Amino acid sequence: MDIHEATRSYEDWMRGCTTIVESHLRFKHRQMREDPFLFFRGTFYRWAQLWPKVCANLSDAPKVMCVGDLHVGSFGTWRDSEGRLCWGVTDFDESHPFAYTNDLVRLASSVKMQIDSEGLGIKLRDACDAILAGYQESIKKAGCPLVLAEHESNLEKLGIAELKTPQDFWEKLNQHRTQNGIPREAKHALEEMLPERNLQYRIIQREAGVGSLGQQRFVAIATWRGGFIAREAKAMVPSAFVWLNGHSSRRQSDYQKVLERAVRCHDPYQKIVGSWLIRRLSPDSNTIHVDDWPAKRDDEALLHAMGSEAANFHLGGKPSVRLLLRDLRRRKANWLRSAAKEMAKLMEREWKNYRKS
Repeated sequence: MDIHEATRSYEDWMRGCTTIVESHLRFKHRQMREDPFLFFRGTFYRWAQLWPKVCANLSDAPKVMCVGDLHVGSFGTWRDSEGRLCWGVTDFDESHPFAYTNDLVRLASSVKMQIDSEGLGIKLRDACDAILAGYQESIKKAGCPLVLAEHESNLEKLGIAELKTPQDFWEKLNQHRTQNGIPREAKHALEEMLPERNLQYRIIQREAGVGSLGQQRFVAIATWRGGFIAREAKAMVPSAFVWLNGHSSRRQSDYQKVLERAVRCHDPYQKIVGSWLIRRLSPDSNTIHVDDWPAKRDDEALLHAMGSEAANFHLGGKPSVRLLLRDLRRRKANWLRSAAKEMAKLMEREWKNYRKS
């Protein structure tokens, strides 16, 4: 099965799981043709096919609840129940039990692609060492959630201190036209997460992300106590691992398990309601895109934090810490760097084949 056959198979399977917005899916394909990293982000299903074969010596590692589609663009900020600004993984649609090495190799592969495109100014060896150091430290400490207000010294290193809150966030959101006739379940889910009953709101359809483009996204926008608020409902699709295993079930992903069990300061506005993921949208509760990273940052500290956050999620699956650390110790020093190089090269070759269509 080549990339074209895999894409057709996966998208047909998606249509059996949920209603697809075909115009959004076409836009996804246009984006993926433009850039190898966008292709990488939009084709986790292909990664899930290829990784166990190419990295067979890593796929037998201890299983954990993996993020699945982990990469440098998977991270962002949110507010916890205390109002504190937190940082970590914001996208785990592909969560599924799998070898812990999958997440680390995919993260490191995305780093390799960013280094090649000059998006990161760090050597791959140092990047992989930072990821593994953060991962192992977090595993040994039983998790290290990152609350930004509690880590003032790290803000400048991560580059987060220089991130500017988008001034036009609400203006852009309100430019969308009102959407009528949305699924009843989505409407009820959005209403359930609003701060008051019978609050007046309007609903728009939103186009966002790369990997999940094509899935329905509806946003309820309201004015509440002097300002705008928004709640998004995104149609959930099971992990591509489910497609890979030949299942056509409409069962939902392991997203809710991750939300409940991961070692993190939870976002109280993020919740699975039926077949919809509900979350709060605001200027400071969003994924941080790679293109928006400030120039002033410590890449090594940033990747160390990403490795630590990967461990926070893996610990949510209640793995044997002893087995994880033993498996890490038995591997050669360059295992992550070698696998990242191989998978990044393979995914770029897949991109070139994909562009021939």
